Amino acid sequence: MRRRLYFLLPDIQSAQKTMNDLLLMRIGERHLHFMARDGTDLSMLHEANLLQTTDLVHSAELGLLIGGGIGIAAGLAAAFFPPVGDAPQWGLALMMFVIGCGFGSWVASMIGSSAPNSRLRQFKAALEAGYILLMVDVPRWRVDEIGAKVESEHTEVVPRGIEPSIPAFP
Repeated sequence: MRRRLYFLLPDIQSAQKTMNDLLLMRIGERHLHFMARDGTDLSMLHEANLLQTTDLVHSAELGLLIGGGIGIAAGLAAAFFPPVGDAPQWGLALMMFVIGCGFGSWVASMIGSSAPNSRLRQFKAALEAGYILLMVDVPRWRVDEIGAKVESEHTEVVPRGIEPSIPAFP
């Protein structure tokens, strides 16, 4: 399980130096995510992707729950009031549940991919002011070590907290 650390960096040079130090601490580049206001050149940094900058993951999870709930409700209704014959149709109920989960997750993820990440709302003002947001995904047993090292070696960096858990795949 990983934890996500948030840091605000004042400029590109500070971001590059912090990234290099984190790489030396054996934090892989795929676990470093930089985000800045539009127009900022992050070509030398590992820029945050769609999974980090949008609500895609959260929306897909929510769609899975809602779609699954609607699918199981419709499936149970179809099972107890079968369209064909008198016996309950459990296969139809299961099929409607699976279709509901898939459809709900797909529709919600399409909506979420166009919405900004709700977890990053707190950083909006800082990003507009020109700061660069660094999200570092570290194993939970290294949270204190990495946080202390970044804060001690980079006095210009503003630590902004820890995300208690992050999805396993981004």
